[in-house]
Amino acid sequence: MSSLSGALTEVVARVFSDLGLPAEYGRVTVSNRPDLGQFQCNGALAAAKAAKQNPRAIAEQVMAKLQALPQLRDISLAGPGFINLSLTDKALAEHANKVAADDRLAVPTKKREMVVMDYGGANIAKTMHVGHLRAAIIGEALRRLFIFAGDEVVGDVHMGDWGLQMGMIISELEIRRPDLPYFDPNFKGPYPNASPVTVDELEEVYPTAAAACKADPARMEKARVATAELQQGRPGYRALWQHFFDVSVEAMKRDYGALGVHFDLWKGEACVDPLIAPMVDKMKAIGIAREDQGALIVPVAKPDDKKEIPPLILIKRDGAAMYGTTDLATIVDRVHEQNPDFILYVVDQRQHLHFEQVFRAAIMAGINGKARMEHLGFGTMNGPDGKPFKTRAGGVMKLQDLIAMMSGAAMARLNEQGLATDYDPAERQEIARRVGLAALKFADLSNHPVANYVFDLDRFVRFEGKTGPYLQYAAVRIKSILRKAEAQGEKPGRILPPEPGERDLLLALGALPDAIAAAYEERGPNKIADYAFGLAQTFSSYYNQFHILSEQDKALLQSRLALCAVTLRTLELSLSLLGIEVPERM
Repeated sequence: MSSLSGALTEVVARVFSDLGLPAEYGRVTVSNRPDLGQFQCNGALAAAKAAKQNPRAIAEQVMAKLQALPQLRDISLAGPGFINLSLTDKALAEHANKVAADDRLAVPTKKREMVVMDYGGANIAKTMHVGHLRAAIIGEALRRLFIFAGDEVVGDVHMGDWGLQMGMIISELEIRRPDLPYFDPNFKGPYPNASPVTVDELEEVYPTAAAACKADPARMEKARVATAELQQGRPGYRALWQHFFDVSVEAMKRDYGALGVHFDLWKGEACVDPLIAPMVDKMKAIGIAREDQGALIVPVAKPDDKKEIPPLILIKRDGAAMYGTTDLATIVDRVHEQNPDFILYVVDQRQHLHFEQVFRAAIMAGINGKARMEHLGFGTMNGPDGKPFKTRAGGVMKLQDLIAMMSGAAMARLNEQGLATDYDPAERQEIARRVGLAALKFADLSNHPVANYVFDLDRFVRFEGKTGPYLQYAAVRIKSILRKAEAQGEKPGRILPPEPGERDLLLALGALPDAIAAAYEERGPNKIADYAFGLAQTFSSYYNQFHILSEQDKALLQSRLALCAVTLRTLELSLSLLGIEVPERM
């Protein structure tokens, strides 16, 4: 199956082909002038240019062949060759019934690909904060979208766990607790199973160590030495690193889990360290890596570049590997383990140059296998001052504190609206949690990923306007209608040809595949957010205009209940793809 516009495209494309014109000119889209028609085809203009003919003449030929189609009730021509099309009410109803009977609501599946998605980026030994929010929310929505579209997807958190920060923490711990066996070069083991530090203690240790290293060159050198010894395999340091890794991942799983974000792989830079040396040797052997002022670099600039693309540094003068090096080794690992067709990186837009360098180097070295690589950059969540969002005290807000704040604001708004007041406290708390997360996620995902947006707690948790809670409430209201109908012994039936005021709802339901296809192709969950909001508004107008539960005509009642049911399924699917849960009631 397909969308209404997709079904019409198949028909109109055949007409163009029958006229000896390329079928792609028969593409039909939802009309941007609904006063002229429900759909439009602008292909006559492009076809005329290619065929060196008059566009209106071509449009008239197409229209002449379309006149015989029973599913069209109106065909008209506007401007230099715009063809406007409207479906009969019978055709709308037939399509709506097919949608209602389809498990996928008429959304087709694409050719299956193996996709690796990188959308985590949290660091070991550091508390997760709002800076990790967008990658997680956008990445999770895309993971769900790609799976629904038909792909096999592996989500990788790709933690930062192998850089200088590890040396800073290890050296700080040695200063504080030199008696620990990890610092004794003569200790033969085994090392303790329990970590000497908790994740909360690491949260204090790292910034203290970082500040000390910044202030004292000798202290920084101590951290550099510890980093080098860790990466060279010093047993005590490796054991400490494993402790840091384990307690940090436990905390990450808690925070990502609270956000409803799933990962299949919990890997970091450290796991690819053994791959770096052979990869670098290969790059030197094939002549793409060369020494420059003591460092090993890969020149990646191209003659036709419009801006300067600096070389990718593989190994610094002090022998340390760079982020680009571990990113390349991670590609090697992914090609070996998953053999992906596509690797998508959901990472801050400010890292775009870095990924341009990495992708070019990977292709030059031939280490990416068959995989296409793409960086989906995103903007920042800002405060009212236009700068990245922080707490009132000026610090970076912890992710768990942000989630708690959203739940609290949602509970306050439920109280203001008089919703769920007589429910069990546990159920009310669960509803507030879902509403708070919906407010947070929809506020993010309703924007194009690359756009910045302002954090506005009061607006996000409103039950009116373009918000997550509004969409949840729209779905909950339909659930209530269907429950009441079932209590009255009524069930959805066959959808009848619509009355004039019902057409917009059937047209909106028929556009779901277009929204999902656009979101997939453009890597833009905002397309689904826009579609869901438009559908909810359309249903609200329908609900205000037509009787449903009080309808006396049995066939009409069952038809309207069927429209309610398919609208609910469509809203729930759309919200699910965005990672938003709908409560059973409010």
